[in-house]
Amino acid sequence: MKNILITGGTGFIGSNLAAALVRRGYSVSVLHRTSSDTSRINGLNVRHCLGDVLDAQGLRAHVRGHDTVFHAAAMISFWKPRHAAMFDVNENGTRSVVDACLAEGVERLVHTSSIAAIGYPAVQGATADEASPYNWQNRNNGYKESKRRAESEVMNGVRRGLNAVIVNPGVVIGPGDTAFNGGAIIRTVAHGLALFYPAGGMNVVYVNDVVEGMIAAALRGAPGERYILGGENLTHRQAFTITAQITGNRPPFLRLPLFGVTFGARLFDLWGALTHREPMLTSELVSGAGLFNWYSSDKAARDLGYTVTPFRDAVRQTYEWYKDNHLV
Repeated sequence: MKNILITGGTGFIGSNLAAALVRRGYSVSVLHRTSSDTSRINGLNVRHCLGDVLDAQGLRAHVRGHDTVFHAAAMISFWKPRHAAMFDVNENGTRSVVDACLAEGVERLVHTSSIAAIGYPAVQGATADEASPYNWQNRNNGYKESKRRAESEVMNGVRRGLNAVIVNPGVVIGPGDTAFNGGAIIRTVAHGLALFYPAGGMNVVYVNDVVEGMIAAALRGAPGERYILGGENLTHRQAFTITAQITGNRPPFLRLPLFGVTFGARLFDLWGALTHREPMLTSELVSGAGLFNWYSSDKAARDLGYTVTPFRDAVRQTYEWYKDNHLV
């Protein structure tokens, strides 16, 4: 691994990956659109490649000359009006990356997927792993389906001779999450708005752990394998309580019934339909409400040497970064 191309390198995970690779002395190129916000990689010694994963011919030219590609470009949305664009980027964009890597003889592709592409535990309170079958079909979640299809494109490439591995991060928090995807819980608690907590649980991982796991997957991952890069498995109540302790705010005191979560999401759906703007809460976003979305990273620990930062430490470091950058 010498010359590396990162798609989505201006994003949350991609920019942290770029910084880590530069620190190690690798030659790093970042593929991004002309309209991309490059503030996360300002000052990094990287080569900027202006392009788009949906431009198949242009993508080949950018891939050419790189021995390793980290595919981290993706679109996240839990709103049905954005499904077409999301599937285009996540599914068709991944197909373009796979085809370009095959055509240009790339030695290794690392595809950034998500635990969203893996089934939730069949027995609640247990943990799912890489072999757990996808079982989100009846929960109407477009994002999860788009990530499942993206993985299928990678595996099709593997069958055609591509040396590719897949990594599946949990809910990621850490410096650089300016979109407040995983960091939404920290912002909510820091602003004193966490009055209730939902049933169920989640797997939360620090971005630095994900980056280290991605690099290890590139160096040591077995072709055609997927690796869950997760963190601690916590109930939502535990996650909110620990976050409140770190931010100095009151933890939520009442569990919100499932019907309250789904009813509230439907109201936001209606608001989105009326305003034509994606709401902060949607029925898709809460499609897994009440479930214990817990996952095991044992395979990554065994095969890649993957380690996990405790949730408390991850929240503390993320919160400090938010404060330093006046985001909370």
